[in-house]
Amino acid sequence: MRILFSILSIACIAGIFLFADSPVVSTLSNFNPYSLLHIPLYGILTILLIFSFVPITQLPINSLNQKDQINQINHYFIVGFIALIVAIADEIHQIYIPGRDASVTDVLLDLVGIILVLFFAFRLFKTKTFSRSIEYLKKILISSFCLRQTRQTR
Repeated sequence: MRILFSILSIACIAGIFLFADSPVVSTLSNFNPYSLLHIPLYGILTILLIFSFVPITQLPINSLNQKDQINQINHYFIVGFIALIVAIADEIHQIYIPGRDASVTDVLLDLVGIILVLFFAFRLFKTKTFSRSIEYLKKILISSFCLRQTRQTR
């Protein structure tokens, strides 16, 4: 499973760099005047990197011994650092693309997406076991789907 997420992480990073010169970016800029799409883009990258690097255990972080807790927290910092390096490298890459320029604001928005995902992922793994959290998310999705179905039938 980790190999799948590693491949998806590499594909996401490659897509960020390859689509920087794409006409799709020009089209999206009309709908994205404040570059707010950087937040979910780098949030998705961070999620993929988390599933690539952070060992997912059935135990909550609280039940791990201190050495394992520090080791798992270090994995989150490594993931955040990699995602931030990709964000900075992407902005440097955009300097060399005609019609594009680098922006510190874009890197800050990327950082917001990275930090949000790291915060929620850390809280998720700290407070509940992973399997319980997935079951909870499934219940939310099923209940929202059922609610939507009942509204459509009315």
